[in-house]
Amino acid sequence: MDQGGGIGLFDLTGRRALVTGSSQGIGFALAQGLAAAGATVVLNGRDEAKLRAAAGRIAGAEVLAFDATDHAAVRAAVDGFEAAGKAIDILVNNAGMQHRAPLEEFPADAFERLLQTNIASVFHVGQAVARHMIARGRGKIINIASVQTALARPSIAPYTATKGAVGNLTKGMATDWARYGLNCNAIAPGYFDTPLNAALVADPAFSAWLEKRTPAGRWGKVGELQGACIFLASEAASFVNGHILYVDGGITASL
Repeated sequence: MDQGGGIGLFDLTGRRALVTGSSQGIGFALAQGLAAAGATVVLNGRDEAKLRAAAGRIAGAEVLAFDATDHAAVRAAVDGFEAAGKAIDILVNNAGMQHRAPLEEFPADAFERLLQTNIASVFHVGQAVARHMIARGRGKIINIASVQTALARPSIAPYTATKGAVGNLTKGMATDWARYGLNCNAIAPGYFDTPLNAALVADPAFSAWLEKRTPAGRWGKVGELQGACIFLASEAASFVNGHILYVDGGITASL
């Protein structure tokens, strides 16, 4: 660790960061931020063509396409990447999805997809990458949680359940893996203008509600998540473990 403080604490030069679900939205923005801090970023998703197009917008970016909900595929991809001499120093578990419906009418298949995409993927990729980090005695895992880790809203109860689980799995990862030199934390974004929230952004009534409900009085911009990610990925967070960092304009602090 750089005991001298200053910008060196946040320098990610020489580190490689895998970001799941990173061809667009929050995942892509986080990859951009990590790259700006010096990391080599590895974009992940299922659509390799889309990933390569996104990678072309970040200098030196690499692509590792796999389905984060498929345990065997994840293990094969991560182990193969590591065997090629490409150590993953930082993992950002960002892959996620949303489905809105009244709970009493919520489709069972949509519930299962949410479980697989939002929480099982964190387990699958986290475990596969952590095995290599443990062998090296260091590593940073950052899971993307949500304000719904702590709060609920109508029509998204299953999503809320998955994000609550992400928060507790993060604590579990820290409890099991901190002893091996890993830092496992989560970022919990508030309401950000992303493709996942496009329908809400386009709804004047919802945007008006959000502006009144959020102390900052606005939607978040995805670039505003980059600093939190760089911090948790860096030596500045060397003694931060099992923490959920809310980046939400104050929405969880205020009634």
